[in-house]
Amino acid sequence: MAHQPPRKPVPKKPGAKASTVITITGIGIVSLLVVGACAAQDDYEEVGADCVNLDNQLPDGSYEVVDEDYCDDDGTVRYHGSHGAYGWYYGGTRTGTRVGRGTTVRPSDVGIVSRGKGTVIQRGGFGGRGSSGS
Repeated sequence: MAHQPPRKPVPKKPGAKASTVITITGIGIVSLLVVGACAAQDDYEEVGADCVNLDNQLPDGSYEVVDEDYCDDDGTVRYHGSHGAYGWYYGGTRTGTRVGRGTTVRPSDVGIVSRGKGTVIQRGGFGGRGSSGS
């Protein structure tokens, strides 16, 4: 039986190692982007809301907070008459029974929770518009 001499390793093409590293790095970056995008869908800002009498703005621009039962679950004015119009006041700074520096315009891309009872008025996320009553 004849003994064959050992084979020499086939030389690698120049740059073969670099292209493998770039491919692996590219896959890692894409994976991180996908995971980050999925995690961001559940991460939303939350805004507090107070039910106020919109017909009775105080001299300092604030409103007096009233019981949440006066405000509709869908954020519209429930009662309008001689005793006032009640609606949700979003964000702002609450001091005691007053709230100011907020808005009556309902934000669309955030979660909204009432500050009084913790009722979810709107779920957060892209275009989320759910409501819940108490």
